[in-house]
Amino acid sequence: MNRRRKSLSRILTALAIAALCLITTRAVIAAVRAATMPPAEALQLLLDGNQRFVAGKLEHPNQTPERRAEVAKGQQPFAAVLACADSRTPPEIIFDRGLGDIFTVRVAGNVADKVVIESLDYSVKHLGVRVLMVLGHRRCGAVIAAVQGHEGTADQDEGPMLSELRPAVTASKGLAGDPVENAVRENVKLVMKNLATSEELSAMVKSGDLKIFGGIYDLDTGAIEMLKN
Repeated sequence: MNRRRKSLSRILTALAIAALCLITTRAVIAAVRAATMPPAEALQLLLDGNQRFVAGKLEHPNQTPERRAEVAKGQQPFAAVLACADSRTPPEIIFDRGLGDIFTVRVAGNVADKVVIESLDYSVKHLGVRVLMVLGHRRCGAVIAAVQGHEGTADQDEGPMLSELRPAVTASKGLAGDPVENAVRENVKLVMKNLATSEELSAMVKSGDLKIFGGIYDLDTGAIEMLKN
């Protein structure tokens, strides 16, 4: 009889914890700002803009004095992009967008440390973003440095930037093809995973309210290759 009572008590405790987690998750989601637009529509705007950029048929939307005055009152971007700090990869240009359209975070190697994650979290919960793209690019200088630097010992003084890229270099070792290209791809995939499982964003990713995509920008053609999730 005591065993049954203990078993029932454990089941009730587990159910209570599960219910509390569900309520907490719903509360977090309910507290965020309403979406600027559905994820599918936001992603399509980015891809359409890149196609215009590649074709040389730029429209330069939302770059007028009127738009400047409008967004001076407040911002409501439709997408967030985590991109490399490389001067050749400005998201607003390669996606052919304008003021207030894209919440951009740029850092060498498009890595996601705590500051980057919290910045993106702000765009999602306070500005209504529902699409987040991690954008790597070919021949990335930071990745090249990481691949070359990690040829040495694991305990070498590599600095915070190369340390952030070490997992991608390790994951790409032994793959066929160019080691830098492989590391660039693995880095985007790992950053996507880190964002999706982060304390800040995981609840909205699990609920389907936030979509995270990865892409590789081609410096020569201007085209973006979307990676499979």
